Amino acid sequence: MSTKGRSRTLIPQRGADPVRVGRRGLRQVHMAATAPEPWRNGGGTTRVLLTWPGGPGTAAPWQLRISVAEIAADGPFSPFPGVERWFAVVAGAGVQLGLPGGVATLRAGDDPLHFDGEAAPGCTLLAGPTQDLNLMVRHDAGQAGMAPARPGATLPAGLLWRGLYAADAATLEPGGGADGAQQLPAGTLLWSDAADDQATPWTLRDAQRAWWLWVQAP
Repeated sequence: MSTKGRSRTLIPQRGADPVRVGRRGLRQVHMAATAPEPWRNGGGTTRVLLTWPGGPGTAAPWQLRISVAEIAADGPFSPFPGVERWFAVVAGAGVQLGLPGGVATLRAGDDPLHFDGEAAPGCTLLAGPTQDLNLMVRHDAGQAGMAPARPGATLPAGLLWRGLYAADAATLEPGGGADGAQQLPAGTLLWSDAADDQATPWTLRDAQRAWWLWVQAP
C-alpha cells in the first residue's frame, strides 16, 4: 500500500527497561527486548531503545530518544518541532530524503544526516526496505551528535550523556583497560549519563557497524 503524502505517526513509546552491566554505571538495551511498533500508515515499524531521562511509565518529557526503524514503503517522516535529528542507514540500499535545502541520498556506510525535526522530509526508498538508526535530541538539552564508531576510536569522558549503538557484535573498553571490556551482542545500545562514572574515555576495540551518540551539557 502506498504511503506517499501520509505521515508516519505511531503511538509514543518510552523504550525498554535498561540493564546495568559492569561497575561503571553502564546500562544496556538490546533490540530483542523492545517490541516493534507498527506505523499507523503501514509503512514500517519502530523499536524505541531509549528515552532519556526517565523510562517506561515516566510521565516527564524525554530530552533524548534513540530508535531503530524498519522502513518498508515511501512516505514523509513525522514532524518533531523543537528537536534535532540524526539519521543513519544501518542496512538496505538506502533512502532519499527531501529536505528544505534539497534532496539528500543516504546509503549504508554513509555518515549520519543531521536535520531539524520540524522539517519532516519525504522519504523514498532506493531499492527495497531499510533499517535505520535515529537519534532525536531536544534543542535545549545540549550539544548532541552521532558519528560512525571505528576500531581504535574513543569517546571522551565528561559528557552529559554518551552511548554506543552496535549493529554488529562489538568490544568496548569503558576505561580500565582490557580487563573491563564489554562484549556487546549485535543490536545493542550501551549508555551512561552524568549521574554515573564518566571519569574515563571509552575505546572501541572491535566492531563493523557501530555509532557513537552523545549529548554535551549546554
